[in-house]
Amino acid sequence: MSGLLGTPALARVALRRDRVVLPLSVLALVLTVISTAISFEDLYPTAASRLSLAADIDENPGLRALYGVVFDASTTGGLVAWRMLAFGAALAALLSVLVVIRHTRAEEETGRLELVGAGVVGRAAPLAAALLVVCAADLALGLLLGLGLLAQGQPAGGAFAMGLAIASAGWVFAAVAAVAAQLTESARLARGLAAGALGVAFVLRAAGDAADTGGATWLSWLSPIGWAEQVRPFAGDRWAPLVLAVLATALLAGTAFALAARRDLGAGLLPQRPGPAHAAPRLRSPLALAWRLQRGALLGWTAGFAIAGAVLCGIADSVADLVDENEQLIDIFRDLGGQQSVVDSFLASMMGLLGLIAAAYAVQAVLRLRSEETAQRVEPLLATGVGRLRWACSHLVFALAGTTVLLAAAGLAGGVAYGLASGDLGGQLGRLLEAALAQAPAAWIAGGIAIALFGLLPRRTAVSWAAVVVFLLIGQLGPLLQLGDWAMDVSPFTHVPKLPGGELTAGPLVALSVVAAALVGAGLAGFRRRDVG
Repeated sequence: MSGLLGTPALARVALRRDRVVLPLSVLALVLTVISTAISFEDLYPTAASRLSLAADIDENPGLRALYGVVFDASTTGGLVAWRMLAFGAALAALLSVLVVIRHTRAEEETGRLELVGAGVVGRAAPLAAALLVVCAADLALGLLLGLGLLAQGQPAGGAFAMGLAIASAGWVFAAVAAVAAQLTESARLARGLAAGALGVAFVLRAAGDAADTGGATWLSWLSPIGWAEQVRPFAGDRWAPLVLAVLATALLAGTAFALAARRDLGAGLLPQRPGPAHAAPRLRSPLALAWRLQRGALLGWTAGFAIAGAVLCGIADSVADLVDENEQLIDIFRDLGGQQSVVDSFLASMMGLLGLIAAAYAVQAVLRLRSEETAQRVEPLLATGVGRLRWACSHLVFALAGTTVLLAAAGLAGGVAYGLASGDLGGQLGRLLEAALAQAPAAWIAGGIAIALFGLLPRRTAVSWAAVVVFLLIGQLGPLLQLGDWAMDVSPFTHVPKLPGGELTAGPLVALSVVAAALVGAGLAGFRRRDVG
């Protein structure tokens, strides 16, 4: 029997399972890039204004590290590539990692892949189907991006070069995830390995761009995100880096297939240390067990939030200098971050973005309940003296309190970074910590949606990711697209006070907390009454 037998059928199953989240994620990224192109057309209509912006960026290592190098500012497309290429490539790569692990290692961990393998399905078919679906989604993303930019009047060569550059990063990290799925028995660890590789790639790209205003240094060439950047859309359209990405994808995918053929189903190639025969006293409670399961993700996310808070807030003054003479850009920041000073508006918009990312953590932490249930590790616990609600609430503690910890880390790090940069550490630390913590109730609503789905519609828990994507679209694109109030109000983050600089009012935060509590209560009530599994 051919090792690839059954691949088309498994690909159709994967597409059906991801028929909501995958298209929404692709659409969100496409709309983000296109809206950036529209806004840059309005903000920098002349070549002189674009070249002036590029000169300011070249003098700022922080902005080069965060967004990349401006290779050619003579066209709007060149600025769009500067602003969105590195981030778009990173987001496409992250999406690829999550989907590949979901359809490979996660399926093995839950035992579903063993049932699939009992049919007329080749050994390599599940991995091939996952890679096929993800690479096709990345290609669709690239083509839609190209068509969208072309519709905005950008040159065809640059438009499709940018789309394919972003897609190429997704291809490479889909293959990286495929390799990671062969190394460990845990989907969580496989995601961690692949996401860690993505983080290293982004840091290498950032270090290379910050070190050299004229182009990438050798550090950038060590990163697939750097390869995407070196395609240089709208600045010569170099296609050779795409060939490099395709070759790397083929090499990594071939390695993944070779490793898969040399291991047992359900096993990983990295040796897993056996656990102790008896649990330590600190693990003899549902809360302690939940901490053991959630701590790796919580600590990793906390470190990431601290770094993000420091970086984003540390460049606030530089951003203010860039927009100081552009009234339209000032208006956009004020739409995103409130009607205060430009710096405070920028800081408020960054805190809103971190709040949206914290919502993703809340959803991930809540969905650990579902993964434990589908892996059939819940029944043995519930067969003891542990009740359903006690077990579920032990994980909810880390989903909701953990969200607050992440935002506090970002606020503290951001307050220190901006306080040192502005010479007002004592004054800024409290302001930014307050601004960060104000985002928590809105992020809790995302976690509440996840727990409500877990309790009432457990087979639809993945839809909670769609809610996060919708909130992100509204928060980041709503002001640019001038959506109506009714559409903006769908996102809980619209109701959060614009801090720092705005007025802290308790009413909206209390209302958001009540809604989150109601969602949590509905989810727990549903879980208490439904069948487990």
